[in-house]
Amino acid sequence: MRAMICGYYGQGNGGDEALLVTLLQMLPANVTPVVLSANPALTQERYGVEACPARAWPEIWQQLRRADLFIWGGGSLMQDATSWTSPLYYAGLMALAQSLGLQTLAWGQGIGPLRRPWTCWLTRWVLGRCSEVSVRDQASAALLKQWHIPALLAPDPVWALQAKPGDGSLALPENRVAVNLRRHPSLTPERLQCLGEALRDFQNATQAHICLVPFQKSQDWAMAEALTRHLPGNYQIVYREDPRELMALFQGVRLTIGMRLHSLIMAAAMGSPCFALSYDPKVKQLMQDVGLPGWELQTLPTDALVISETWQAYFQDNQALSQEERQNLRQQATEHRTLLTRLCAN
Repeated sequence: MRAMICGYYGQGNGGDEALLVTLLQMLPANVTPVVLSANPALTQERYGVEACPARAWPEIWQQLRRADLFIWGGGSLMQDATSWTSPLYYAGLMALAQSLGLQTLAWGQGIGPLRRPWTCWLTRWVLGRCSEVSVRDQASAALLKQWHIPALLAPDPVWALQAKPGDGSLALPENRVAVNLRRHPSLTPERLQCLGEALRDFQNATQAHICLVPFQKSQDWAMAEALTRHLPGNYQIVYREDPRELMALFQGVRLTIGMRLHSLIMAAAMGSPCFALSYDPKVKQLMQDVGLPGWELQTLPTDALVISETWQAYFQDNQALSQEERQNLRQQATEHRTLLTRLCAN
């Protein structure tokens, strides 16, 4: 059986790469995956799968004609907050697969934000024609219920990702804090300055080693470098391309301060206490679903000392998700596999 897998792959985004690896872990053994990727050579080399250029339409057409199953492989693919062309691309591929009579699966999806009536209509139309749908949060499930589209609700699949330690060449101190920021309009220069000052004060008070963890170089690296200008020392920027090694970085971290959804999921899954800086409804939804503390960036305190003292309290409190809670989330996340098993048995 051949399955074409479509997502935001080959773009250097650690969270989306983690979704791909988790999906590949869950695929039944009788399935040969073909991954649409912006960097097919790297995807093929790193994961040992066949890959196809994500915009090579003649090749995509040929691959679809040979496929049995088409999968949206996790993430917020149908949203128009960043671009109106993105939902058009993903929905177009799904509609093409459906017109060819393939079984189609929207897997581990977070739906929205959908701010335009036509993107909302398009999303409802293609999801209503899918063979199976699974979503990762309550808001997406509620929207599909309103649309009368049946869907499996389970936590984000990355909760079930199997971490893999790196080669051991990087020795990290025990008293460490992980920080992930990404470029976003809500993270204004003034807020970034305030966060940098707060992190400096926090480090002076706790003597913590600061690990700045970019998930996507193009958006996160500059934010990490901006924070280093506030720190007196005892920090490093740690980047991992393999999502399994990226997840392993959070083992033993005393506190994770994260913007990206999957920085928080990976850290929480590895037993690190988390503090969220929400820039998107999906992060706010995670905070509600799992009970993570944090602020929305638009309501971030303007006093760096208030931010620092709040982080210090969570650093000292050290309240991570319990082992039982993490195990339950991992187990529930594996429910996304049931749809794969069912479709691939047909």
